[in-house]
Amino acid sequence: QVQLVESGGGLVQTGGSLRLSCAASGRTFSDYTMGWFRLAPGQEREFVGTISWNAYQTYFADPVKGRFTISRDNAKNAVYLQMNSLKPEDTAVYYCAAVRTWPASGGYNQASSYNYWGQGTQVTVSS
Repeated sequence: QVQLVESGGGLVQTGGSLRLSCAASGRTFSDYTMGWFRLAPGQEREFVGTISWNAYQTYFADPVKGRFTISRDNAKNAVYLQMNSLKPEDTAVYYCAAVRTWPASGGYNQASSYNYWGQGTQVTVSS
């Protein structure tokens, strides 16, 4: 069982940066693939990025490539989403998610591949 708590959201101007954190409970955090998703009003939940248990693999959605990075600190049971060059279209509630495997068949960008979810943190980018 893993419990996830996001933090670090807020209001930022276009072009600004934010760093989201996701704190995880559980002794086996280092076994988990961690993903970030976002949900904007009137839209479907969208994959943002993912990181493998050992951080050797990271993948990002096209809209955030080159602007967002993901890192993790297994000793601290935490994963981070660094968001730079933010745009108004990045406005959403951001969720971290966990699964205790590397999703098969390229499913790392599918919400259904993840078993555990945080409550989300709001990110608002003003124009």
